[in-house]
Amino acid sequence: MIPVTKPFLPPIEEYQFYLDKVWKRNWLTNHGPLVNDLELRLKDYLGIDHLLYLANGTLALQVGIKALNLEGDVITTPFSYVATTSSLVWEGCNPVFVDIHPDSFNINENKIEDAITDKTTGIVVTHVFGNPCQVEKIVAIASNYNLKVIFDAAHAFGVHYKKKPLIMYGDVSVLSFHATKLFHTVEGGAVVTKNPGLLEKMAYLRNFGHEGTEAFNGLGINGKNSEFHAAMGLSNLKYIEIILAKYKENYNHYLSWLSKNENLEFQYIHPDARYNYAYFPVLFENEQILLTVKKELEKHQVFPRRYFYPSLDKLNYVEKQSVPVANDVASRILCLPMSSHYSHEEVEMVCRIVLRTLKFST
Repeated sequence: MIPVTKPFLPPIEEYQFYLDKVWKRNWLTNHGPLVNDLELRLKDYLGIDHLLYLANGTLALQVGIKALNLEGDVITTPFSYVATTSSLVWEGCNPVFVDIHPDSFNINENKIEDAITDKTTGIVVTHVFGNPCQVEKIVAIASNYNLKVIFDAAHAFGVHYKKKPLIMYGDVSVLSFHATKLFHTVEGGAVVTKNPGLLEKMAYLRNFGHEGTEAFNGLGINGKNSEFHAAMGLSNLKYIEIILAKYKENYNHYLSWLSKNENLEFQYIHPDARYNYAYFPVLFENEQILLTVKKELEKHQVFPRRYFYPSLDKLNYVEKQSVPVANDVASRILCLPMSSHYSHEEVEMVCRIVLRTLKFST
C-alpha cells in the first residue's frame, strides 16, 4: 500500500534516549526542558528569533487570531485546509473569500483591495503546498489599510523567499507539525512573529493566561504541548536535511515522468522561493478524469488525496461567495503520494498507472 504520505520516524533508540530523560525527571508537560530545547533548536534551524511551540497548528491559528484582536470581516483564501477557515469562524470572525490564481493556487493579491470594507480587520492567507504567496504585495496592502496579516505556513516548513525565511513575513506566521507534515512532532504547531510584545501576549494565551501559579494576565487557553511530542521533534530535526533532499528527489522524479503528458498541469512555484517540495499536486483536465485516475490508483493500493476539496466556500457555516477559480481548481486537483520513504520504483509505479489511465480515458 502507498498512502498519500508516510511519516518519518527516527531510530527508536534515539527517541528512547529522550524518553529516558522524561522518566528520570518525571516532567511530562507544562513547558518542560525538551519543549524549551525544541523551541531553541527550531529557531536556530529556521533562522528566526521568536517561536512558540503549541499543541497543534489549528490552536496556533486561533492564538494568532486572538492575539491580533481580529474581529468582523477577515479576508482569506477559499483554497486551503478547513482549519484556515474554521479557526476564523471559531474565533467569531467572518471569512471573506478572495479567489485564487489558477497556476500558483495562492490567493490572488490583485483582488484583495476590492474585498476590503470598513468591517475588515485582517488578512489570513495560506502558502498553498508551501508555495509562497505574493507576501510583499499582501503586506503592503495590509499596511495601507491598517490591517493585520497572518500567513498560514502549515505547508511551508523550511521554505525561504528571497533568501529569507518565509515565516518572517506578516504579523504572525503559523506552522503545523502534524504527522502528515515533512517535519512532525506527531501532533504540534507553532506561532512565529517578529514582534517581542506580541510573542509575550501569545505566550500568555497558550497557557491559560498564567503569570506565575497564582496570577493571570488576561484570557488564555490550553495550547501547550508535551515532552513526548517535543522528544519526537528533537529526534526528527536531526534528519530534516535528509528528509528535504528525499522530498525534492521524489518531486523531480514525478515531474520527469508526468510532465511528458501535455494534458496535465502542475503548480507554478514562485521563482524567488527555496521550496520544500512537500506535496506533488496534479491538475487534470476535468473532474471526471481525476475521479477515473483516483479510482484506478486505489485499485492498485495507491491512495492519493484531493487536497483541498471541496473549496472552503462550500462549508455550511460560511456565507456563500463567488470564487470560480478556486472551485474549478478544487474539482480537478489531486495530490499524489509523497514521503521520504518512497523509492523511485514506487514513484514510477504511480506515474505508470496515471499515464496508462490517461491514455485510455482521453
